[in-house]
Amino acid sequence: MIDEPLIRLRGVERVYGSGSARCAALAGVDLDVPAGQALALVGPSGSGKSTLLHLVGAMDAPSKGTVKVAGRDLAALGDAAAARYRRETVGFVFQFFNLVPTLSARENVALPARLAGRPGAQARARADELLAQVGLAGKREAFPDALSGGQQQRVALARALINEPRIVLADEPTGALDQATGDEILKLLRELAARHGVTLLMATHSESAVRVCDRVIRMLDGRMAD
Repeated sequence: MIDEPLIRLRGVERVYGSGSARCAALAGVDLDVPAGQALALVGPSGSGKSTLLHLVGAMDAPSKGTVKVAGRDLAALGDAAAARYRRETVGFVFQFFNLVPTLSARENVALPARLAGRPGAQARARADELLAQVGLAGKREAFPDALSGGQQQRVALARALINEPRIVLADEPTGALDQATGDEILKLLRELAARHGVTLLMATHSESAVRVCDRVIRMLDGRMAD
């Protein structure tokens, strides 16, 4: 028996608006992603990359078709179950870091664990471990405005892993960084995914992603181009 992939999309469409304002962000996408794979979705703005990540992250629902993770149809989850799925199964990395400016690096990393009910001391200890893994052991008390863009994204990578997710979704993780720093972040993201055994889906304009991911899918006008 062939194992079912961790992530499976079948006939997925996502349409916004209606009539003359109708826009098909995704148009009939079929995709299987096995556990542990690092997949880059490469394409221009408006190609559907971010929409696909939002569906897998249960932040949106398809207009048609199914999105399943570990055999569960995400569209069938109620609000509480969807929130729990996002908290326990998925880690998120964003283009502009989305750090809380009034929290230290350690506090930012620990925040999802605290929201999940983990005791403070345990969450802080785990945050320190992850900050060390991303090369910021000496910056754990620093606030975001005292960190460079690359350092802020490293904090965000650590935060994405704090709840030991099965999946990490990275939406343009190098979009706010220069080329050299972006390449460092891509390499680190791939290394962390392998170390923690997570499945990585990354939406990116960066061709550097081709070199660090196991698989690359090019997207255009809501479809997989190859």
